[in-house]
Amino acid sequence: MKIIILGAGQVGSSVAESLVSEANDITMVDTDPKRLALLQDRFDLRTVMGNAAHPSVLVNAGAHDADMILAVTESDETNLVACKLAATLFNTPTKIARIRSTEYLKHPEIFSDENFCVDFAISPEQILTEYIEKLIEFPEALQVLDFASGKVSLVAVRALKDGALVGQQLQKLRKHVPNVDTRVAAIFRKDRPIIPEGDTIIEAEDEVFFIAATEDIRTVMRELRGMDKPVKHVMIAGGGKIGKRLAQTLEKDYQVRIIEHNYQTCERLAAELNDALVLNGDATDETLLESENIADMDMFCALTNDDENNVMSALLAKRMGAHKVISLINRRAYVDLVQSGVIDIAISPAQVTIGSLLAYVRHGDVAAVHSLRRGAAEALELIAHGDTRSSNVVGRKIEEINLPKGATIGAIVRGLPKSKGIMGEDLIIEHGKSPSNDRTRVIIAHHDIVIEQEDHVILFVINRKMIREVEKLFQVNVGFL
Repeated sequence: MKIIILGAGQVGSSVAESLVSEANDITMVDTDPKRLALLQDRFDLRTVMGNAAHPSVLVNAGAHDADMILAVTESDETNLVACKLAATLFNTPTKIARIRSTEYLKHPEIFSDENFCVDFAISPEQILTEYIEKLIEFPEALQVLDFASGKVSLVAVRALKDGALVGQQLQKLRKHVPNVDTRVAAIFRKDRPIIPEGDTIIEAEDEVFFIAATEDIRTVMRELRGMDKPVKHVMIAGGGKIGKRLAQTLEKDYQVRIIEHNYQTCERLAAELNDALVLNGDATDETLLESENIADMDMFCALTNDDENNVMSALLAKRMGAHKVISLINRRAYVDLVQSGVIDIAISPAQVTIGSLLAYVRHGDVAAVHSLRRGAAEALELIAHGDTRSSNVVGRKIEEINLPKGATIGAIVRGLPKSKGIMGEDLIIEHGKSPSNDRTRVIIAHHDIVIEQEDHVILFVINRKMIREVEKLFQVNVGFL
């Protein structure tokens, strides 16, 4: 696939890295020659320097025969204009725009074919806010990811030595949770993946990925590691786009305090927030944290634009008694270093966001993609099409499907309707709950389950190198079309 990526920032660079490794023809456009030179040295891609909203730059990038435009610059306006130009001048089949401002997202008609011709709008800030909100809702989890419009959840937890399943075989899971069907999709032990079998024994400190109907998540989690006390008090460091959105989302249900060093920003936050307490100060100020009772905080979220500030404030908050700390870290090299220490969860914004973009690039009918383990693994939601003659999966039992070693089918959602997406008809909703439908069924994968046409199949892949092989399995033979 020939793809033009507009914007070589954190999001654009991460997407380029993923797509180049999957044998796509990538051209990167940016106004910063240093960024482009660095990417060209690291990856097999082409670069063009210039303004992404200028037709001549798009021509130089090869827009006349591009399959897709990913407009992910820092400017919403540049992204919108680029999509409009791609549609009007080059008839580009797929246009995706990164949109940061809620002012645009409130009016989806802006993205229609009559206006800016955006096929899919991605809001990294909104995706991050929802991601962190899930971690606050389930403080025991390392990751909580939704599939099939919220019907199914994939959750990563750290197995504690006092958990009921530690030291026991996976096949005994049903005995511990007799009324709930669940499946362990993968286990990572000391960063090494283990393919789960019936006789696999969970050990303390294992990172366990399990999948279940969303309504059953708490029950399963209680067996795996015990439940932490519910979060009531949340402190947020940083009043930028993400910090403000998170405070707005949480303030109705939690006691929220937000620390921001810029006085003018504090005034604006105080006017826009209803119940959250806004504090003007430095999140790395030990005296301020102590005066605001940091030891009583159930969750501390470091969400400023400065990686070092996030790391230091999170470390300080943890040392002073905060129960759990989350740190936003843009530099991917820092994430693994930080999360292996005192900080409970280190979040890479680019890795959280990238799944929403990859869902539109994957071959086959992919409804959702989530990046796991800092990009090393993935979870996909693929829709099965065709029949027993044209498909390699439809009409077959799971044990009969020739999955590559390391790929696991975790669950199937049957009867899920298509719904209006942010840009119009017939898009699966990425965020929020699915429309009510009594025919929708969540089926946890077992060896004798038969996959039917239009099933949403949720897979866990421990190594991204297997993705192409998995996608081929779900592609319909040409004769069917």
